[in-house]
Amino acid sequence: MRKVLVLEDEEEIREFIMINLKRNGFEALEAGTGEDALEIAKKEKFDIAVLDVMLPGIDGFQVCKKLREDNKTMGIIMLTARTQEMDKINGLYAGADDYVTKPFSPSELVARIDALVRRIELMEVEKPKELKSGPFKLDYDGRKILKDDEEIELTQIEYSIIKLLMENEGESLSRDFILNKIWGENYVGSWKIVDVNIRRIRSKIEDDPSNPEYIKTIWGYGYRWRKED
Repeated sequence: MRKVLVLEDEEEIREFIMINLKRNGFEALEAGTGEDALEIAKKEKFDIAVLDVMLPGIDGFQVCKKLREDNKTMGIIMLTARTQEMDKINGLYAGADDYVTKPFSPSELVARIDALVRRIELMEVEKPKELKSGPFKLDYDGRKILKDDEEIELTQIEYSIIKLLMENEGESLSRDFILNKIWGENYVGSWKIVDVNIRRIRSKIEDDPSNPEYIKTIWGYGYRWRKED
């Protein structure tokens, strides 16, 4: 049974989420403050964290960043206000995999969690092998990317995107294709989440992110991993 941490300071919303998670077969832990969530994380292991952004004291972004520092493969979903586009972007930069805007339906949230769980499970059963491209090595067994034999710190979404691009080296992949492959065909969010993650990846792997050498932009379409000569 997969375990989910729910961080939400509004008790009614938190209870609503907890009930629906348990109905759908998840074990759920709850926290009303960022401080409580980080204390739980010291004692408990969980697969997914659902984090509200707006909190008194330590906010959701800070919790997200700390959880991501301690666990690179955990799935993290941010709960954001519908009108706050920057909350979504900031959450992704803090290390979140996805976001759900308030108000939301329980079926939407559970679907997003299910999608993250499936990606985690696929990563767990990946067969040991390597894929090399230039200075990069994709280590399937270790579920990591290395550049010049130095591991790059990545979230599971970032790893999945680079893996998809490297496995299709030289091919132009549309934003919709990347969105469907990484977030699932039932994902209802914007393809902008692809662009945000690409920018974040470039900041980690490119020598000059403003003039990327490996992840090329195909204007009006998508992205391509540079094919080695």
